[in-house]
Amino acid sequence: MPQIKQAVTAPKPKNAIIRFFSDTIAEMKKVTWLSRREIAYLTGLVLLVAIAAGIVLGLFDWGFSELINKLILGG
Repeated sequence: MPQIKQAVTAPKPKNAIIRFFSDTIAEMKKVTWLSRREIAYLTGLVLLVAIAAGIVLGLFDWGFSELINKLILGG
């Protein structure tokens, strides 16, 4: 006699929410977190690179603005 497959029903919303949070907590426990020292170092590095990039881009912008003013606007 062939087996009858039962219809798969979606879990109740309450159970889905609880399962979502319990799975999220389980995954967060598997994460290898950085130390405070590493976080401080990498944050400083990101800030330093962002400031340097801002200065370089600002200088390019200023230089091109001056070039356009002198060549096109005759200033």
